[in-house]
Amino acid sequence: MKRINAGTVVVITGASSGIGRATAHALAEQGARLLLAARRKEMLEDAVEECRARGGVAFAIATDVTREEEVEHLAREAILRFGRIDVWFNNAGVGVFGQLNDIPSEVWHHVIETNLFGYVYGAKAALRQFRAQGHGVLINNASIVGRLAKPDSTAYATSKFAIRGFSECLRQELLDQPDIHVCTLLPSVIDTPFFEHAANFSGQRVRAAPPVYDPEKVARTVIGLVRRPRAEVIIGGSGRTASLLKRLMPSLMTRINGRALHRGFLAEEPSDDTTGAVLEPMRDGRTVYGDWRKGPNNGGVPSLVLLVAIGLPLGLLAWRRCNASRSKDLGSF
Repeated sequence: MKRINAGTVVVITGASSGIGRATAHALAEQGARLLLAARRKEMLEDAVEECRARGGVAFAIATDVTREEEVEHLAREAILRFGRIDVWFNNAGVGVFGQLNDIPSEVWHHVIETNLFGYVYGAKAALRQFRAQGHGVLINNASIVGRLAKPDSTAYATSKFAIRGFSECLRQELLDQPDIHVCTLLPSVIDTPFFEHAANFSGQRVRAAPPVYDPEKVARTVIGLVRRPRAEVIIGGSGRTASLLKRLMPSLMTRINGRALHRGFLAEEPSDDTTGAVLEPMRDGRTVYGDWRKGPNNGGVPSLVLLVAIGLPLGLLAWRRCNASRSKDLGSF
């Protein structure tokens, strides 16, 4: 992997675990200067020590991204400590599983406040500084769910669709600033504590649907975007395949996704209702991984399954087009 410039200043929200912590590690190894933010100060301090041991300069600022004043404080601290902000990684996020009418409105609202308004507050603070200094990269971590949607996750999917639209609006607003970039990440299923931390009102145990990719894959993509910004990047072959099929046959993929993802993310075992980490942070000590990469979950799909997954829908599409063409030809006689 090619290196970023040593001393690059990066702010990361949601840095206490999962993708945020893995990205902090990767950037520290390349000599970045980091300001790590999350609600769990004690876990942030541990992450800071890990980053310093990897060669980076790092500090922690406890931040609840649903509070605009705390996000503004985070930006001021970055400028006070480092003099500028080169990269702002909007990454803090929460999720909830359950049918629409089963999810309490308070939880629904808080998912949107964290996943969308947290990004809005981060973008406002970052872009103000980027315009003042003439450059910067804003990276918004959305999800492949922001293209495909997902049953049992209306609040989460809505927030991720909104992030994609928000990012595109910003790209259009920044046409007069060619050195300021807005990038959107669309990860597939990643091995983080997200699923243990998600609120759950489905009545079933939540799990990660295979294939599951390692968070370092996202971290490497972030570094790539710092070096060469792009508008949108899908992470994971399963997400790229599903996105392609969704464009080719949207109605059929709605049915396939709706059935497959419902079964994939919800196990048969029952589960009590829980608000997870949506309203308050969880003190379970989990750091980068959720330990979901086991057996067939491990970042890939057996070739036969992959061929069926791709070939069957494409075959159906070809068959439909062939029948439509044949009917048209017969109608011309």
